Amino acid sequence: MHSFVLDHTKLTTLTFLSAIKLHLAEEVIPIWEDSERDAPPFWAFAWAGGQALARYVMDHPELVRGRRVLDLASGSGLVAIAAALSDAALVIANEIDGYAIEAIHLNAAANNVAVGVHDGNLLFPAIAPIDVDVILAGDVFYSRDMSEQVLAFLARERTADIYVGDPGRAYAPKTGFEAVAEYDVPVNEDVESTPTKHTRILRFSHSPRPLPRRS
Repeated sequence: MHSFVLDHTKLTTLTFLSAIKLHLAEEVIPIWEDSERDAPPFWAFAWAGGQALARYVMDHPELVRGRRVLDLASGSGLVAIAAALSDAALVIANEIDGYAIEAIHLNAAANNVAVGVHDGNLLFPAIAPIDVDVILAGDVFYSRDMSEQVLAFLARERTADIYVGDPGRAYAPKTGFEAVAEYDVPVNEDVESTPTKHTRILRFSHSPRPLPRRS
């Protein structure tokens, strides 16, 4: 998997986050076919929600400084890396895809930060939660099933501060969150069919109040 990630990606400095470099693919189909996986190679791209959330963390380092942070469904490790660069005391990236886990290790090394990896599926209710102060999740509302599992997981959390990056995915929640920031994020047109995605940072509030309409 180490060789696969290196052979199918290029170390790239992000336009939106010039302090961060990631091993990224340019096209979806070739790397997806070569991976021989049913799931798309989410780890090989810098998704809008993750980029926006990473930007928000780096714009507001006090959110994570000296705190224990979990990056849920980490993908490339982008948000975890942003937290580490913002002086989090401990950063754990959660993933279940072996390719993603290898990408997280490579990307953390490329940015000279320490990121731990938890490879269990934390969305299963039977899995013991990780004791952290902050939970970050970038672009996790892309399917009904994933959205339902993530929201159930977040609802079980009672102490952590929770922030999510969402570029208007179809299954994003309508209540229970407060929008705290918005960004126009440059994205890979091969995966998004547009050069930018308007993306909101949502803070979980355990509140039934509806989110305002997107502008």
